[in-house]
This record gives sequence, C-alpha cells and structure tokens, in this order.
Amino acid sequence: MSGPREDGRCRRAISILTELCQRKSLPSLDLDTCREFLLLPSDQSLIISEPELSVSLLAVIVIVCGLALVAVFVFLFWKLCWVPWRNKTLSSQLAVLRSEAGHKDSMADKLKDAGAISFLEAAVKISHTSPDIPAEVQMSMKDHIMRRTRIQRQTTEPASSTRHISFKRHLPRQMHVSSMDYGLEPPAVAEQPTSIGRIKPELYKQKTVDTEDPKKEAEKTCGKINFTLKYDYENETLTVRILRAFDLPAKDFCGSSDPYVKIYLLPDRKRKFQTRVHRKTLNPTFDESFHFPVPHEELASRKLHLSVFDFDRFSRHDMIGEVILENLFEDSDLSRETSVWRDIQYATTESVDLGEIMFSLCYLPTAGRLTLTVIKCRNLKAMDITGYSDPYVKVSLLCDGRRLKKKKTTIKKNTLNPTYNEAIIFDIPPENMDQVSLLISVMDYDRVGHNEIIGVCRVGVNAEGLGRDHWNEMLAYPRKPIAHWHPLVE
Repeated sequence: MSGPREDGRCRRAISILTELCQRKSLPSLDLDTCREFLLLPSDQSLIISEPELSVSLLAVIVIVCGLALVAVFVFLFWKLCWVPWRNKTLSSQLAVLRSEAGHKDSMADKLKDAGAISFLEAAVKISHTSPDIPAEVQMSMKDHIMRRTRIQRQTTEPASSTRHISFKRHLPRQMHVSSMDYGLEPPAVAEQPTSIGRIKPELYKQKTVDTEDPKKEAEKTCGKINFTLKYDYENETLTVRILRAFDLPAKDFCGSSDPYVKIYLLPDRKRKFQTRVHRKTLNPTFDESFHFPVPHEELASRKLHLSVFDFDRFSRHDMIGEVILENLFEDSDLSRETSVWRDIQYATTESVDLGEIMFSLCYLPTAGRLTLTVIKCRNLKAMDITGYSDPYVKVSLLCDGRRLKKKKTTIKKNTLNPTYNEAIIFDIPPENMDQVSLLISVMDYDRVGHNEIIGVCRVGVNAEGLGRDHWNEMLAYPRKPIAHWHPLVE
C-alpha cells in the first residue's frame, strides 16, 4: 500500500519540480540542477521562456523619442501662435480702452493727445535713426547750426582780443557763449500743437482796484500842500512860508489826524524848522514862515524837503508823506514871493539825502574797452564830527551778483563836494556787455576805524531807472562819453 502512495507522491513532486524548472520561478534553480534532477541528457536543451530584452529596450527608446518630439512641438506652437495672439489681444484691449476714454474727453483733449502722440512718435523715430548717423556727420551738423546761430546774433562788433582772457576766466560757466546748448532740439516748433485748447490765465488778468499796489493807492490819497518861496538878496536869506494842506489821509481811529510839517534845506540837516500841530483836521491851515540863510550861488545845489507828520502824544509820530523840491528856480527867480503847489508823496520813513555823483560812460566795441570817468560829487552826507567827509569812489564790476574786479579813485580830504576827473577802465568783450553791471560806491575814508559807505548807485542792463537808461544810451552811442548825475542811495 505504501508503494503506490509513495510513487504517486514522487510523481507529483517531480511534476511540480518540472514545472518550476520550466518556469524558472525560484532563483536558486539553475539549468544544470534541473537537468540533473530530471535526468536529461547533456546535449538536450531545456526550453525556458525568457522575455526578450531587445524588444523592451527598443520600446523604451521609441517612447522617449516620442516624448521629446511632443515637447518640441509644444514649444514651437507656443512661440509661433500663443505669443502673437496674446499681444494682439492686449493691443485690442488697449485700443478699446483708448476709444472709450476718447469718447469721454473733450475735443481739446483729443487734439492735445494727438499732438503729444505724434511728438512722441517723432521722438521715437529720431531716437531709432540717430545711432545710424556717423559721428562725423553729427559734428558737422552741430558746427553748421552754430555758425548759423552766430551769424544771426552777429553785430558790427568784432571778436574780443587776448586782453579779455582774464575777464572770461572770472565768468561763471553758464555765461560761456561757446556752449553747444543751442544745438539740435527744436522744442518750440514741436510743442506748438499741444498748446491748442490750453487755458492761459495771464490773458484773462484784469487790473482792478482790489489788486493795486497799496503804495500806489496811498500815493493817490496823500493830499496836497501849498507853500511860497522868496529870496532876500540883501540878507542872503531864503524865506519858506507854509500855507495850507488839503485831503490828508486819516491816521487816527476817529478818522482824523494831527498834522505838522518839518522843513529842511538839503543837504544841511542840522538846521530844521517845524510848524505847529493842528488838532483833528485833514485840511490844516499853517500860515507860518521860516528863514534859511544861504548864499545865492548855493541855491542851485540846494533842495527843499518838506515832511508831513501826524502827531501822537503816546507813541511814535506817523509819517504821512514828503515833498522834495530839487530846483528852487523852477517857477520863478525867487525875487518875488512865488506860490507853489505840490502833491504829497507817500513815504513810511523820512528819506535822507546822501548826495549825488556825476560820471561818464564810454564803450569802444572794437577794443572791448569800457571807460568810466568819475567827474565829481556834490552835497554828500557828512560822516565826520567836523561836518565833512573824506570821500573816495570805488567801482566794482559785477556779473550775476559776483564781483569780478574793483578799482578806486584817490581820496579827497575834508569836503562834501569833491572833484576827481579820474578814468577807470575795464576790458569787457562785446558779447558779455549784456551780462555785467557796475556798482559805484562813494566811501568815507577813516584812518583809524572802518571805511563807511556814504551811498551807492548801479548802472547796467538790469539796473533801475537812470542807471539802466544811462547804460542803454552808452550802448546806443558807442565811442562817445555820456555823463549824468546819479543820486546816491543806501
């Protein structure tokens, strides 16, 4: 019984081993062991199904190449189709937004935007094309434009000589005429279209009473004063009679004033007279006479100064205005009593007469030489205890507020009416004449202390009043000395 069962078990085990050998499921089983177990001849080969590695390797290579081709195709599609389509979409959206904004804006804004866009497009074109221009051509264009500009600005004045090198060395850089800033940009012509529709407030400004200068308004309401002049030739005395004043401005809270008048015969301020104070009136009647001893030959150089004040018992007196009569012989020869009416000029402080200076100006364009001749001074302010001064004149050449050179005259001792007749020369190129000015200072020399300024005056294109007129007259009549009296100011 045991024999058949064991045979069946052996056969079953053999079949299982045979199947395992054929499948090669166990790694410990090799071909020699299977042959030895199955008692196969050595020349008989055991057929085992193995996966073909070459086919799987080929499949992997094909799959990798396919993925690479797909990636290349996607990249090309993105570059060729997606980017242009996206830019086109953005541009269309911007166009829609611009059209909507354009419908909301006014016609003036449309014209302004169109002019600005055209200007920007022109600027872009110029910026793209300008690098293509050779450097030599650009330099030649600049030279041509510079020559054309100089021809337009050229006058009969020749080029400056080598004497002006020291003058140009002191000038600031912004004054150099040879700068290339005139050059190539035409902003005025290009920006003309943008001015359409722009409101210019300066065209609509109107002069009204509310916007006038308060000083000018005060000048209109300072009133008038009436006085008489008479000269006694035997006693050499000038008689000034203050008669009345009209329409004085109110200085008190009650709408009235307490006026009185101070009288000077300039340049002498030591001798002064004063009228009585008239209470609470704007049209006072003074009728008071005052006598000034003065030689007849000095009357032409004297000035009558009237100052009108408002009296205040508890505080400083307020100045209403002043009258300065420079020519005493304006209305008559003073041999008989002459009535004079004058407008009272607005003034906040009592002006002090510092004197006058006479000098001449002469410019030679061919040589580039400016000659200032200090002739004399008169009625200078006394700076010493003795009642006199030791005056000299200092002339400074200015350019944009910066002093380039200075020169002085000699000192005249113990006098208020010095005579100099001294020439001061400056070398200035013709092209810089509209950029300089002269500051004339009359100084009092002090041997011990500091030299004090008696008064100054200025001449130049940027000066005021007579200083500007004297300078322009010198430029209009070259090679001709032109002299004027100039008042000194503080």
